[in-house]
Amino acid sequence: MQGKVLFDVQHLYYLPQYLPVARALMQEGILCEFILHKEHGLDVLKQTVLEKEGFRFQFIEGKSDTYSFYCKSDADWIIFGNRPYFKAEQKKDIKARFALMLHGIGPKACYYDVSRFPFDVRFVEGENRLTRLQKMYPDRRFIDSGYAKLDPIFGATEPLIDIAALGLDSTKPTVLYAPTFFPSSIECFPSNWPETLSNVNIIVKPHFFSLTKSKYSSQKQKVEAWSHYDNVYLANVKDFDLLPFMQVSDIMLSDASSAIFEFAAIDRPIVWCDFFRTRWNYSGFFNFRLKKRLDPDIALFNEISHRAGNPFQANMLIAECLKQPMELSAERKRITQNMVGVTDGKCSERIAEYLTTQ
Repeated sequence: MQGKVLFDVQHLYYLPQYLPVARALMQEGILCEFILHKEHGLDVLKQTVLEKEGFRFQFIEGKSDTYSFYCKSDADWIIFGNRPYFKAEQKKDIKARFALMLHGIGPKACYYDVSRFPFDVRFVEGENRLTRLQKMYPDRRFIDSGYAKLDPIFGATEPLIDIAALGLDSTKPTVLYAPTFFPSSIECFPSNWPETLSNVNIIVKPHFFSLTKSKYSSQKQKVEAWSHYDNVYLANVKDFDLLPFMQVSDIMLSDASSAIFEFAAIDRPIVWCDFFRTRWNYSGFFNFRLKKRLDPDIALFNEISHRAGNPFQANMLIAECLKQPMELSAERKRITQNMVGVTDGKCSERIAEYLTTQ
């Protein structure tokens, strides 16, 4: 089959989700093109990544240009990582069919709300989420493909990254701290936090909004202070893919991030930072806004991770996890089946097969 598939890249961090599928489609002879939305300071990086992969790409100047651009396209499918930058009723004017591969599998309400948009198909991760989405949107089409982003880590035959190349001690265990940007636990940790964990390596992989958005400047200041310690590697914007850091880490530390479900899928221990600093308009009387932002799925973190109520407790739980890394293994495997889906490294192939046969 000859065909053309476009990947709508609203943000740099969509690429790790898209690239495995684009590679699978390319092997089937499908023309893949990435449609890049302008992001200050990140466009050259996106271009470099895609040129290295051998994929075509185009830039869209602004959100308002998206609709007219796709109206003129001759693509068979457009893959989105979130809802498009135009109204649902405008979809009828576009020849291509729409598929959704949501950019994350975290516990935020947007995971479910985004399916209000009438995508032609949504590729879903796991049995529980498939069932819930089908009940919420009975007129939509959902396919349980598994989470394509994780394919490279399950199909890897060699390390994706060298721990020593990061300037860390390969004889020490490694903790991966992967917080989200809001609500985030970053500001709750002290500036000398790495001193309290001198017996381990710490890879700090913040959400790229923490490093690029001015409203999160205090988060950037904190993680940059940590980067001066010998046992810390601070991932920068170029390190947009979490998978290589997951592969070399013994423990993950995170908060309200989809990274917790991702790390559980490789069956290694997680410490959940159930503490965070929030904005004034999401706290106190306005706490209902935070509850609305987070989905009840976050309760599953209790089953697959060790819950910390403050930074001191997080350190204690890291020590315990190093001693008993398989303590919650059965729970991690069960939740992974329900919330992440099949982890055979072939999710991308299943998605590619659907797109080329429907």
